[in-house]
Amino acid sequence: MLNWDEYGKEENPTPPVATEVKTEPASQSKELQSPKKDTDQEKERSTSVDNSNIGEGSRAAAARKAVNEIDEAAGNEELDEMMANAGRVQVDQKMMINCKADLNQLVPFKYDWAWQKYLDGSANHWMPQEINMTNDIVLWKSEDGLTEDERMIVKRNLGFFSTADSLVANNLVLALYRLITNPECRQYILRQSLEEAIHTHAYQYCIESLGMDEGEIFNMYREVPCVARKASWGLKYTQEISDPDFKTGTEETDKQLLKNLIAFYCVLEGIFFYCGFTQILSMGRRNKMTGTAEQFQYILRDESMHVNFGIDVINQIKIENPNLWDEQMKSDAAQMILEGTELEIQYARDTMPRGVLGMNASMMEEYLKFIANRRLTQLGLDEEFTGVTNPFPWMSEIIDLRKEKNFFETRVTEYQVGGALNWE
Repeated sequence: MLNWDEYGKEENPTPPVATEVKTEPASQSKELQSPKKDTDQEKERSTSVDNSNIGEGSRAAAARKAVNEIDEAAGNEELDEMMANAGRVQVDQKMMINCKADLNQLVPFKYDWAWQKYLDGSANHWMPQEINMTNDIVLWKSEDGLTEDERMIVKRNLGFFSTADSLVANNLVLALYRLITNPECRQYILRQSLEEAIHTHAYQYCIESLGMDEGEIFNMYREVPCVARKASWGLKYTQEISDPDFKTGTEETDKQLLKNLIAFYCVLEGIFFYCGFTQILSMGRRNKMTGTAEQFQYILRDESMHVNFGIDVINQIKIENPNLWDEQMKSDAAQMILEGTELEIQYARDTMPRGVLGMNASMMEEYLKFIANRRLTQLGLDEEFTGVTNPFPWMSEIIDLRKEKNFFETRVTEYQVGGALNWE
């Protein structure tokens, strides 16, 4: 330890190093004794740090040893496969599935529509806490604020959707992102995954704000038959492709992926959401549960874009792989859409045993058949239900709203981040 008498002396002086002593001329000795400027080399030597005596723990030593033992040839097989397709990616090399081009090269775009949807989704970013739930809380806690049928509708829909968006997110993250081999589409899938998380957050925010029994609501997909059937139907189409060992590249596995896309984009998001959304948005039109309805309105806008993106992906896979879209696959696709329609009709009957909110189960059945026809034609299949019309034209108006005040008169419908606002 240093004291003031020893200030300036080294605490642990380095032992002297033995050197060979040479006799030099007196003139040279005087020159060595006189001060002189350090050369660049001497300066570098004087400012360098000697790490040889710095204390080092066993973990750092183990890390150095591991780094020194890295086998640079490890992974060459994978690298060779990548290098076989190295270089600048050309548009023609890009494909929706089974593409060998470098996925890290985002541009040039092959599917401009996918990138545009990513930009649109990013511009439409929103968060649940931005929406005022005060009036909903007062109405929900009021004994005569809502009828029992209206209360059941709110609870059943929060119960289904709080789980459904989690199922969709799991499918995106665990399966589709890995199996879709186009980078601009993957970019949108990442955006969609964030939106699904925001939707689940929104349902939780509504449930928490209203003081509902969270255990009851979040377990409806296990305990309420009409909710459980829809969740079970969707799960069976994702279990196989969510296996990390599942790979596309054969006709059988490519068809399995295609069925998953149809199940999730055309049915789970394209049919299963419509009964519940119509019910909640109808409440908003009647100035009831306006905060919850506004949350659903933003979610519906996002989901509509999800459906359109998914259908574009499905149709592009059909174009690039015409062998997959054979008569059996067409029949299977139609069957899936019609099964989903029947499940949603049953859900409508269960949640609306009587007329409520200016609608009833019969009107909802016609609306769902109208939606089913639309999904079929979007895939190039024939309509199934003749003569059906849309009994809720206001739903189309809500979906298509652009930069207008919403019907709840609480905020701008087309909320966009500042840099994307267009003051037309």
